Amino acid sequence: TQNVLSPKHIQKIVSAYKERTDTEKYSHVASYDEIKENDFNLNIPRYVDTFEDEAPVDLIQVSDEISKIDHELSEKQSDLLAMMNELAVNKESQLIIESTKRILAGGDHE
Repeated sequence: TQNVLSPKHIQKIVSAYKERTDTEKYSHVASYDEIKENDFNLNIPRYVDTFEDEAPVDLIQVSDEISKIDHELSEKQSDLLAMMNELAVNKESQLIIESTKRILAGGDHE
């Protein structure tokens, strides 16, 4: 996707410039002395703090979701093992089937 300024965004930029207003996390009117103090560096982070705190992670919810996924995965693996037991086995497929069963059962991981 391409980032494009909408008319609303353009209007906000133009308004901040024309009105010369400080807007938290958006714009700052710097004095000449302030700019000089920053060695005439006009990088935005020197003047406007745009840092956003991340939302806290609910570890209990994440743990519950992981547990649910592990349970679903276990059920699907059991279903797959049951289906594999119903496969028509010949000499050529025997090794592949047995290897897959060991991996799904938590054995060898070749």
